[in-house]
Amino acid sequence: MDLDKIIELLFSLLPALIVSAIAYYFFKQHIENEEGRRRYLLQKDMQKEAFPLRLQAYERMALFLERITPSKLLTRTNPTSSNKEDYEGLLIATIQQEFEHNLSQQIYVSDECWNIILAAKNATIQLIRKANMLEKTDTANKLREVVLTELMDKQAPSNAALSYIKQEVGEMW
Repeated sequence: MDLDKIIELLFSLLPALIVSAIAYYFFKQHIENEEGRRRYLLQKDMQKEAFPLRLQAYERMALFLERITPSKLLTRTNPTSSNKEDYEGLLIATIQQEFEHNLSQQIYVSDECWNIILAAKNATIQLIRKANMLEKTDTANKLREVVLTELMDKQAPSNAALSYIKQEVGEMW
């Protein structure tokens, strides 16, 4: 075969190679686009199913924060004896039980929201412990009184977390 025939063959194959390359590029783009569309539709369907679960988790965490608000906790949980340490343990155990009951909700709320809820829980426990350590606190009823008077001056820790939950739920719409 001589060089002219090889060049002639290459020139006749060149349009076919160009058309093949363009067709490959367009088919590749089409397949990627379809895959992206399918992923979007799947994600949209998953969000439609997950949205009520997320909303329910925020509702449950709001209820948890309401239940551990010291004023509501103290009125709901009566002392079994006049011993302040027993009452402190009962209050903390009640908070822990409420928290453990709602522990699974953390997968539906944001990490920042969960950390704020944890901080509110720990701050409430710390408030009860500090009130119990004061010298003027000598009975369970005095512990209740000290915690309630402490809250008259400042906001309950759970109120800040509840405000954050309301803000985060508002951003979901």
